[in-house]
Amino acid sequence: MVIRATETNECTAKGYFMKIERIELFPLCYPCVRQWKFIEGAPGHTVILVKITADNGTVGWGQSVPIPTWSYETLESALAVLRWPFIPALIGRDPLDLEGAVKALDAALAPSFSVGMPLARAGLDIALHDLAGKLTGQSIAEMWGRPKGGTLQLGWTISVKSLDDLDPEIETARQRGYRSFNVKIAPDPRFDLEVVRRVRKAAPESFLWVDANGGYDLPTALEVAPKLADEGVDVMEAPLRPNRITGYQALKRQGALPITMDEGLVSPVEVEEFIKLGMIDGLTAKVSRSGGLTSARRQIEIALDAGLFWLGSGLTDPDVSLAASLVLYGAYGLSKPAALNGPQFLDADILHNPLTIQGDMVEVPSGPGLGIDIDERKVAALAYKSP
Repeated sequence: MVIRATETNECTAKGYFMKIERIELFPLCYPCVRQWKFIEGAPGHTVILVKITADNGTVGWGQSVPIPTWSYETLESALAVLRWPFIPALIGRDPLDLEGAVKALDAALAPSFSVGMPLARAGLDIALHDLAGKLTGQSIAEMWGRPKGGTLQLGWTISVKSLDDLDPEIETARQRGYRSFNVKIAPDPRFDLEVVRRVRKAAPESFLWVDANGGYDLPTALEVAPKLADEGVDVMEAPLRPNRITGYQALKRQGALPITMDEGLVSPVEVEEFIKLGMIDGLTAKVSRSGGLTSARRQIEIALDAGLFWLGSGLTDPDVSLAASLVLYGAYGLSKPAALNGPQFLDADILHNPLTIQGDMVEVPSGPGLGIDIDERKVAALAYKSP
């Protein structure tokens, strides 16, 4: 997608081409207010803020969210690959040529099974979209020709180690105004069934979505899926590791629950192929996992074209990557509660005007680009210094 602004066209006519002048990286640490299994033992949620500046001074912001307990990417490895080879591949490029930027990043780092270092790359892709929107005076949704703004519902993440912790967790969610739940399950199906039973009893009208993060083996998944369905579960995400292709096919044939995948859907290619292989009933969209908005958007479109449903998720996204997810999910009319649990676990922001959240409803930013304004004083206050 190449976007042109009036100012840019006038400059081009005079022989001047706008360029990306510099890209800066800011490692940050967001404090956590609650225990969360993917960042237990860490000083907080460490992320990388990306700042892309065009040669006319316009700035775009993005965020990379590496979580080594979820993916192979660490803060250090993400910083390394951003500094080389990703950033050099973008310096001097036209900031409105998003298609060209994607090709440059594809060429800069060879893939393994799929796109290389997608969590690191996502920060650049988000920042490029933010910059393009600001240069054209459009929201990202408007750049796509999609509706902008509106509100989305959030789901509350339940991830307890003891049944004694469950009722207080449900009560906390209620006090915060949350009505639907995303329950982390696996590897113990007996424990999982009891948790789900109690959650469904406490919230009989909620959308109940379970996520195993690839934690079951196939016999266990086949055994537990019908039982989860009997307890009122609406959808099961990632019951197996994504490379267990015949296992996913078996679960889809069983048909006890709609099956979605998360971790294995890095690029649109996997979405296309896994649909053709009869592995999934829907997909869980995730901007960070997909290497940014470009890929995540295309994945949603492929699912819709195939008649599949889609859900929206995240990686405990702080404000900038959260805004990117909201913009995408709002533009494509997400109808189910999103598993975007940054507001549940994190206790800081770097915005002049924080995102508007009332209960479990969040307002989709609608201004140019991501629709958010970074407060660089807050950025400095959250600077992460490695031990």
